Amino acid sequence: MRTIHDLDTVELLLDAQSLLDSVRGPERVIDAGTLRALQQSGNYVVGLFDDEGGGKRMVGASIAFFGEPGRRTMHSHITALLPEYRGKGWGRELKEHQRQWAFSRDVGRITWTFDPLVARNAHFFLTVLGARVTGYSVNLYGIFGGGDAGDESDRLDVEWSLADIAGPPPADSVVETLEIPDDIESMRASDPDAAHEWRMRLRAEMEALLGRGLRIGGFETGRGYLFTE
Repeated sequence: MRTIHDLDTVELLLDAQSLLDSVRGPERVIDAGTLRALQQSGNYVVGLFDDEGGGKRMVGASIAFFGEPGRRTMHSHITALLPEYRGKGWGRELKEHQRQWAFSRDVGRITWTFDPLVARNAHFFLTVLGARVTGYSVNLYGIFGGGDAGDESDRLDVEWSLADIAGPPPADSVVETLEIPDDIESMRASDPDAAHEWRMRLRAEMEALLGRGLRIGGFETGRGYLFTE
């Protein structure tokens, strides 16, 4: 059994800080004080809990804040899940909770960024959730640890239109594909030079395809990013 609820005590916020640190590495993504400020000002600060056996263990967290006034948007800063809980529907339930929370506050779109080399995220965000790619940024956050493991932090910008979920592009509309590694995260640990080469290669190919006026219409495991005109 699992539950999702607001992180509204100091103890829960500190637990969330520790969980995010464990998932993202030594470079802290967000501290408990900032989480408290976001929570107190009415933003989305929740935890996902495993209630198995009568306990209540925090296994995931999601943080989002409201965007520019008048645009009816939120920006999802981070959604993280412990590795042993991935691939079991828990992450999807957490994002669906975020979607319903946003709907109840008249928010129509949620934006976020992700590393285009991480295949599991590309599949989850573009194929499972139906978000749309809106842009590509080179070294958006600079060089830091965490998921990038000291490499440059290129990102895809995505927008999740909550009432208009994107589907996969029709097969005959796909004009180019761009393959990525199955598991860049393991490669970063075992061969960081090879992982960096992938970063540079993907950057060059992504910029060339987008420079031709193509757009990313989806993602397919085994083929990579699907480009349409």
